Amino acid sequence: MTHPESMIQSAICQLLQLHKLFFHSVPNERKAFPQAMGRLISMGLRPGVGDLVVWWPHGIGYVEVKAPKGKQSENQKRFEDRCIKAGISYDVVYSVEDMQTLIAFYCNKG
Repeated sequence: MTHPESMIQSAICQLLQLHKLFFHSVPNERKAFPQAMGRLISMGLRPGVGDLVVWWPHGIGYVEVKAPKGKQSENQKRFEDRCIKAGISYDVVYSVEDMQTLIAFYCNKG
């Protein structure tokens, strides 16, 4: 696992486990042959969906993990807009420290 984004996400998963927060990953951004991609799309693959779904005390939210200089794709920006319009939390984090800030915010929210 040498990709910076993957390393950050792995460390974030460890942090979420430490805080006993339920979460799961959404491996929607993947490369596949056209036939396999068609099958994945028919099974619910949605490009742009956040990397992690976190069950915060107030409800479910999406977290997009980026490397320090990473930028959201257009699909990710559209998904963020969709979340905001639906009242679902959506956050972009660039580090474990960013995630610690989110945990403090959402877990102390009334």
